Order: sequence, then C-alpha cells, then structure tokens
Amino acid sequence: MFTIASESLAGGMGKTTVALLTARLLAKQGYSVLLVDADPQSSLTTFCGHQVQKNHPTMLEILRGEVQAADGIYATDFANLFLIPSDGGLDSVQDFLASSGCGAYMLRNQLEPLAETFSFCVVDSPPQRSQLCLTTIGASDALVLPMEATLKGYASLDRTLELLDLLKRTKVFRGELLGILPFRDKWVGNNRTKQSRRNIEAMAELIGKSNMLPSIRESEQFKEAINQKLTPSELGYQDLEYPFEVLINKLLNMVGVSHAVDTTLVGAS
Repeated sequence: MFTIASESLAGGMGKTTVALLTARLLAKQGYSVLLVDADPQSSLTTFCGHQVQKNHPTMLEILRGEVQAADGIYATDFANLFLIPSDGGLDSVQDFLASSGCGAYMLRNQLEPLAETFSFCVVDSPPQRSQLCLTTIGASDALVLPMEATLKGYASLDRTLELLDLLKRTKVFRGELLGILPFRDKWVGNNRTKQSRRNIEAMAELIGKSNMLPSIRESEQFKEAINQKLTPSELGYQDLEYPFEVLINKLLNMVGVSHAVDTTLVGAS
C-alpha cells in the first residue's frame, strides 16, 4: 500500500477536494483505495456520504489503539473505495499523540497491517500544524500540497515547506513530494487573472517549476460534482480532471504495479 497525504497548513486550500477526487479516480481505474479522514472537520466523511454511528469505530479509536485499523474501515458507495471516517471528537486525540512519545509514527503503525489489503491510501490531513498533521505526514510515502492561487496560499505553502524541511531533517518524513497543486486558479474567459498568475509564479519560484502540477481552475462544477457524488467527467466536464490525470500519472510512475483489494481483511462494511 502506497500512502499519499493531501496537506496544507491553512483552510480553504482544496486538500479535501484533492484527496477525494484523487481517490475516486484511482478507484475508477480499478485500484483498491482506502480514504482516511484525519481532519476533525470531517468534510471527507461527509462527501463520501458516510454517517458515523454511535459505538462504530472511527479514526479516533484507531489512533488511540482501541481498535485495529481494519475494524474502522467502511465501504462507500463507490467501487474499490473504502473509508476510515472521522467526526469532531477526533480533536481530542491531540494530547494523546503528544504524550505518547511516538505520535508522529502512530498512524503509520496503525495502517501497517493493511499493507497488503489496498493499493493506495489517500489521507485528508487537518489544516494546521498539529499532532494530527505530524502523524499524517509521518505515515505518508508521498505528499501533494494543494494551495489556493492567492497570497494566503503562498503563505501556506511557505509554512508547509518549512515544516517539511524540519520533518525531513528529523526523518519523520522520508517520502517524496508529488507536487504543488494550485487551487481556485481564476480565469476570465481564456485568460488567467493577473492575481492568480502572480501567485502561481511566486509558488514556482519558491518550490521550483518541476514541482508544480497543472492548476485546478475555480469552478462551481467541482462543487456540483462532489455534491452529486460524481467525478467531473461523469458530470460532463472531462477537462476539469486534467490536473488529477497528471497527478495520478506521476503517482503511478512513482509506485509501479498495484494489486486488487482483499476485503477479507476489512472488518467493517
């Protein structure tokens, strides 16, 4: 199982959209995919149409070690796609992770028994520097960094890269950077706005052009597709999937051969 985390240190950067659509498109290609909602806001859980039931394990119980990861996995309405959900209670795990002495590695350790079950694991991380954020990075083989094409997005990228540099030096993160994915790139007709262009160029100067992925244009059609539990191409907007196609091709080149899901190892349905 190859684990990818969608990371940014500010809200509104598009990380949940990127996590969901990347996982959906991988699953449509026949790969077995586990989605992990590590954000207490639980937007990913909501977008998957999952309602957390009382006494049903979630990400909180998995990180605390109260259940095995397989016991907190649930089927979604999409073929080949499974979910570890979260709810607002996940915020309470921060102190536990901080005091455990191995919080940065907790998610990696809990997901390890699933290594032969799924081809990919896609993690939606919390939008701030926290113990939850550190444990998602520590579990990741690769990171994609969605960043809004604004000054706020540039500032978030700067902070995120600073954190990644620290985590690389301390060997918490030993994976690779899949790339920066500019989000809400504003266009008027066939022309990108000056603000979006300046901010994307500034990001490229900060990280290097080779690490920049094609931008995701600002479009209500993304929201429409997610609300209808469809991909943009299923809604008739194939061109909107181009940034994800580039991302997935880069990912597949990085990973190699996949395998099919073994649902006998999944405890919940």
